[in-house]
Amino acid sequence: MSAYTFGAALELTSSPKLTSPPAAKRKEPAERQSAIELQDYIQLVQNQQPQSSNGTTAAAAQASEKVPKSTTRTPSELEMSRPPSPSQAAEVVPSWGFPSMNKYRVLAACTVYFGNGLNDASAGALIPYMEKQYHIGYAIVSLIFITNAIGFITAAFFTDLTLEKLGRAKACMLSEALMIAGYVIMVCTPPFPVVVMAFLLLGLGAALNLALNNVFCANLANSTVILGASHGSYGLGGVVGPIVATALVSKGVLWSRFYVITLGLRVICFFFTGWAFHNYEKEPSSLKIGNRVPRRPGEIQPTKLQMMKRALHSKVTVFAALFIFSYQGSEVSTSGWVISFLIEARGGDPKKVGYVTAGFWGGITLGRFVLSHLAPKIGEKRFVYILTVLSIAFQLLVWLIPNIVGEAVAVSLLGLLLGPVYPCATTIFTRLLDRDVQMTAISFVSSAGSSGGAVAPFLTGLLAQAVGTFVLHPICIGLFVVMVGCWYGLPNKVKRTE
Repeated sequence: MSAYTFGAALELTSSPKLTSPPAAKRKEPAERQSAIELQDYIQLVQNQQPQSSNGTTAAAAQASEKVPKSTTRTPSELEMSRPPSPSQAAEVVPSWGFPSMNKYRVLAACTVYFGNGLNDASAGALIPYMEKQYHIGYAIVSLIFITNAIGFITAAFFTDLTLEKLGRAKACMLSEALMIAGYVIMVCTPPFPVVVMAFLLLGLGAALNLALNNVFCANLANSTVILGASHGSYGLGGVVGPIVATALVSKGVLWSRFYVITLGLRVICFFFTGWAFHNYEKEPSSLKIGNRVPRRPGEIQPTKLQMMKRALHSKVTVFAALFIFSYQGSEVSTSGWVISFLIEARGGDPKKVGYVTAGFWGGITLGRFVLSHLAPKIGEKRFVYILTVLSIAFQLLVWLIPNIVGEAVAVSLLGLLLGPVYPCATTIFTRLLDRDVQMTAISFVSSAGSSGGAVAPFLTGLLAQAVGTFVLHPICIGLFVVMVGCWYGLPNKVKRTE
């Protein structure tokens, strides 16, 4: 897929059409500037532009004509007025096409997400073959989900620091290097404890690239559509992964050889992301995306520990983390265990039912590419309520329909409904979070999601070992109910302090 084709798709499906550069936006309601604000703006322009022969700038001269002659500040004016920051004076919103490199950055993010989906969705199809080779049960093989989550949680504490020390390009390359190392281990078919440790590296790398790309995409204009496309690429990887994995292992190819494909893709991502984000920090619009908000002269920059405490004490971070924990827990549990459920409870053939997971991820992909466009029209918050309630209904159908074909269709429709939830939620979370804590907060939210993607499948595996794989369905329904509660607990108004 070329950048031109991808850009055309976004322009055709986006409404209204974005300008390049987009129209400037104000954070404050439109109102007449006071003499004090105009005088501050003149001073700002004089500091930023070269002076003319008479010691003033042209912009400052034009602005001074609008200032009333009397600019004496009273105590009340000093208390009530606040000089506008440069971003308030004229704020340029980055978008898909502005700066021009952003189209390649979004495409790089989509490629990374495609690789993540390829990795996550293939595990369900490969688990039965891992169990057979290593002679282990559901509970032991579920350890791969646990170490993957540990990697995500560990990365949450270092993502912001990594971004500050390395810059976005090198941070993205580091995340890909970690995943390359994990896949090299997997391809060698080591003993199972080493496989478990390889999933730790995969979790570290995926957590880092997920936080970086989520914050980048969520701060672009028309973010819900862009996030829908990028996470739709994740779903596309989720479709391809089980199909390719099942096709390989059903023909007698060793399960670990599947990871040769993911290894090659991560090498491409390593170079692509490094090139796309090269010199990113030198662009003025980069201040809008996941970086520290510039402080006024004399204002103290918060420490990393203070920023982390502020992010963790935020009500938005707590409810967002619980929401994504539940969402990803249900998603990964369904992807990882529905095949085992169909084999055990319905007597399905492993060589055939392995493709059911591809249908689930196909639904997710279609939902993110298509249904995400309905979110801005309906409203993201209302849309997520509707999708979650319908997901509960279809999870019940998967549980209760005593027919493999009917259950396969219900699983695909369940994926269709779940697809737009993640991009819609990320858009809302980013709007509610202060910009200077976005990276830290989104990192913790992502780590919580991976924790859910580990704890729920692990719990499902333990209970399946004891009572049967049908426990998948009540666990997922319970997680959907938690999602509704967390979504209700989020603030309704956007409140930022910068």
